[in-house]
Amino acid sequence: MSPEMLTILMFGSLIVAITLGHPLAVTLAAVATVFGLIEFNWNLPILIDLFVNNIWGLFLNYTLVAIPLFIFMAQILDRSKVSEGLFDALYVALGGLRGGLGMAVIIVSTVFAATTGIIGASVVAMGLMAGPALLRRGYNRQMSAGIICSSGTLGILIPPSIMLVIYGSLTGMRETSVGNLFAAAIVPGLFLSGLYLLYVLVRCWINPKLGPPIPLEDRTHSLMQKFVMVSKNFVPPFGLILLVMGAILAGVATPTEAAALGCVGALILAVVYRKFNWEVIKSASLSTIKTTAMIMALFVGGKMFSVVFLGMGGGDVVADVLLGMEVNEYVILVIMMAVVFFLGMFIDWAAILLIVVPIFTPIAMDLGFNPLWFAMLICINLQTSFLTPPFGYALFYFKGVAPPEYTMGDVYKGILPFVAIQIIGLVVMVAFPEMITWLPDLFFGR
Repeated sequence: MSPEMLTILMFGSLIVAITLGHPLAVTLAAVATVFGLIEFNWNLPILIDLFVNNIWGLFLNYTLVAIPLFIFMAQILDRSKVSEGLFDALYVALGGLRGGLGMAVIIVSTVFAATTGIIGASVVAMGLMAGPALLRRGYNRQMSAGIICSSGTLGILIPPSIMLVIYGSLTGMRETSVGNLFAAAIVPGLFLSGLYLLYVLVRCWINPKLGPPIPLEDRTHSLMQKFVMVSKNFVPPFGLILLVMGAILAGVATPTEAAALGCVGALILAVVYRKFNWEVIKSASLSTIKTTAMIMALFVGGKMFSVVFLGMGGGDVVADVLLGMEVNEYVILVIMMAVVFFLGMFIDWAAILLIVVPIFTPIAMDLGFNPLWFAMLICINLQTSFLTPPFGYALFYFKGVAPPEYTMGDVYKGILPFVAIQIIGLVVMVAFPEMITWLPDLFFGR
């Protein structure tokens, strides 16, 4: 059977199996096994040797140790209720502005993203805290749902991010090392957050009914009281961000070592917020084990899939199709970004990385694209996968904890402007690549 036909059948089988609802890790491994047997003439020992050698090399990757450490840090911070105090403080500080409460949600989610990096934790926490508060203050339900869901997804992009750790370990290139990816993601993440703030500010300024300010009689705090409240609740998590990111960007610690520092810092914050107890440690550890096991299972399945797919010539088939098109290289870039966006509607982000990075990265380099810039475009694109129906995880996280007044229709309609904003942000990053490459060049050199 020709490589072209095997490529089509392998991708088609994967999409069908995922559509039927089978677990991603099992689906990737099963499809890889079937087509690996076809490729190697049903010689099972050779296929097993191929899988074992590649999976063993995967588990020898020191960078992957950062994954359970960052997850544990996020779980401790989630249970320490770091975001609650900051939300209350910003609620008082910004509540007098049109859309101020919505902007407070975005700011808290941005800080929370930089300390946890776990989408479920951010969306659920803000859904529980801000969902009812926005309703009580008369905010438009659709816009409120969009604010919470979209700002919660910033955690997948703003470092420390599990996605960036996985991406860096997949390529094994100096240009896309975890440290470079962390530095490259800071400006895009903050830029998207700024676009969300600008959108809420402008819409509520034009139509105050969408996000009315707090009534005058409820604004009893002085300017100094607001400053003290915000400082008191902002300094501890910001200090943790400086501890983790500063250690990496200053070159004094690897991402794995910085993740360990982050765990220590998270435990100290748990003590400061008086949430440090055996139950917190136990539940955080169990959640860390479950999440890490899920990610590593996806890693194994994805590695099996990519090894077979590339081994039978699937990567060459895709490269020949794209590079053989007599079009501008940016048209090919748009096609690759469109494929990632489409897959994000149906497949988990980790599986998408495991599938597309080994295929698209060599093509991007053949086209002369900066690999770090291209990597960040994929990561920004994947943020939309949490918002785009039918399988946008953030939508279901929010609906599961939101008051019943929020219908699924409200959620779907509310996220549409924010998906458009994410696409606008992606286009800006394509037009101005220095926004991605400037900070890594500053800290680590070209």
